[in-house]
Amino acid sequence: MSQGRDAKVYVNGSLVGTHPDPEQLAEQIRQARRRGDVSEMVNVSVRDRTDEVIVNADAGRARRPLLVVENGDPLISEEEVEQLKAGELGFEELVERGVVEFIDAEEEEDILVAVDEGDLEPGSDGADPEAYTHLELDPQLMFGIGAGMIPYPEHNASPRITMGAGMMKQSLGLPAANYRIRPDTRQHLLHYPQLSLVKTQTTEQIGYDDRPAAQNFVVAVMSYEGFNIEDALVMNQGSVDRALARSHFFRTYEGRGAPVPGRVRRTASRSPTTNCGAPAARRPTPTSTRTASSTPRRRSTRTPSCWARPRRPGSSRSPTTWAASRPQKRRETSVTMRSGESGVVDTVTLMEGEDGSKLSKVSVRDERIPELGDKFASRHGQKGVVGHIAPQEDMPFTEEGVVPDLILNPHALPSRMTVGHVLEMLGGKVGSLEGRRVDGTAFTGEDEEELRGALEGRGFKSSGKEVMYSGVTGEKIEAEIFVGTIFYQKLYHMVSNKLHARSRGPVQVLTRQPTEGRTREGGLRVGEMERDVLIGHGAAMALKERLLDESDREWINVCGECGMTAVENVEQRRIYCPNCEEETEIHEVEMSYAFKLLLDEMKALGIAPRIELEDAV
Repeated sequence: MSQGRDAKVYVNGSLVGTHPDPEQLAEQIRQARRRGDVSEMVNVSVRDRTDEVIVNADAGRARRPLLVVENGDPLISEEEVEQLKAGELGFEELVERGVVEFIDAEEEEDILVAVDEGDLEPGSDGADPEAYTHLELDPQLMFGIGAGMIPYPEHNASPRITMGAGMMKQSLGLPAANYRIRPDTRQHLLHYPQLSLVKTQTTEQIGYDDRPAAQNFVVAVMSYEGFNIEDALVMNQGSVDRALARSHFFRTYEGRGAPVPGRVRRTASRSPTTNCGAPAARRPTPTSTRTASSTPRRRSTRTPSCWARPRRPGSSRSPTTWAASRPQKRRETSVTMRSGESGVVDTVTLMEGEDGSKLSKVSVRDERIPELGDKFASRHGQKGVVGHIAPQEDMPFTEEGVVPDLILNPHALPSRMTVGHVLEMLGGKVGSLEGRRVDGTAFTGEDEEELRGALEGRGFKSSGKEVMYSGVTGEKIEAEIFVGTIFYQKLYHMVSNKLHARSRGPVQVLTRQPTEGRTREGGLRVGEMERDVLIGHGAAMALKERLLDESDREWINVCGECGMTAVENVEQRRIYCPNCEEETEIHEVEMSYAFKLLLDEMKALGIAPRIELEDAV
């Protein structure tokens, strides 16, 4: 802090005064919080660079509990720990006693947290034990929910933990128990979710085990005829037939019709009547009708008995005067399915909008059976797409006749350093043999040696490797294969949602080039790098075909004298140059319509672009 200047003190963002010793003030506030003189919601931090003391007690701050450490020792006693375990003491009481306090992100900048009690012992590899101000309740709390669901994450490289946590959000499961009546635009449903054989404390705490979003796969780590090169996966056709990783995709389409003729909105002052004087039908309540294999009934084309006649300007006739007139023309407003999508109508919900218009929501479902190109991932960031689905009889099998559901390429493991993936396979194998769930919580999970010992006790090799036989020849495979059970997630990146091809299709209004994007039936872009490939290959005509012929080719009339664009007079059946104002030689030139558009835009700016013509060779 600069000499001779008091530090500014802010409370919830408002300047309330100054103080000559900011560190002392912050310490006094912390001690008052621990004594209970100040609310435990208060957090304080000191900013040396700007000479400020920031005090926050407002809502909306993420805060986390930590054990308070003073002079290198936690304030919590062994007696309190035992009382807490026995249920005689509540967590809130520990906060009231000041041995546990909640720290927000701002105060976290001013503290030093010991991850383990070993850090507080003299001679530890960390900082000076006396420098620590807090101790983690549990080392695994350094992870958020996503990373906390990964078993044995301390054995993985950090980017893989980040990827694994990110892909969990993309996994298919049971998103909501009431999915049949939800109007979500799109949702996925995994048919047979399973509990993970290797769990963590986080999965139990957040209730993930009540609604899991993956399945336990028997996985063999080996190459298979090159089909699982790079990160591709080989799946067992038999497993797929038995509904492994099978899901449904639901898409809800919404259709809005014209307001019902004669229907008025219900008001408190009078009973609803039609404009013809007849009582209005009761407003229909939303109904849900399950139609197993049908399509929505088309809108009725019955002509209503009365129509509104528009009032002429200046007419004294009341706007509610009605007369029989010819039926109005109906406009086609049917909603069609998205291109490339198909399915069966699952639910039809009919309702009425605020303006009296008909509103219908139709949910269409589509069964998704795993196919080439579908994406799968373990919880360790080991993602891959299906490269081959092998018949079960061609898959390798163990001495006991176990055929894996999935074959993973061995090269996916060493450079990624996802040892947690290997440990989960071992733990899953032990769990499936012993009929229990293995604890893979970070730092405190079941030990690797215990898992290896359990495998040996069951007659398997402690390494997890097994002798396997080729399903094609029946011969014993020379190398021993690592086999285990691991929790694999089917992700919503499915090839059926991405598959795209186009021959002819719509074009943009302005440039007349093909539209962009799969949903608009757009073209496949040949970019700068693709162009370079074709140039390097010497395929000049293929390049011209892609960039001109099959894009926005246009024949433009150009004056041979001045190079300006000529004009065609259809009535007089003549083409002339408005610039030369005389009969000149007009040539038809092939060019991109986007280039012609550029010429037109330049003319609009007062620039006269001229095209120099040469004789074609």
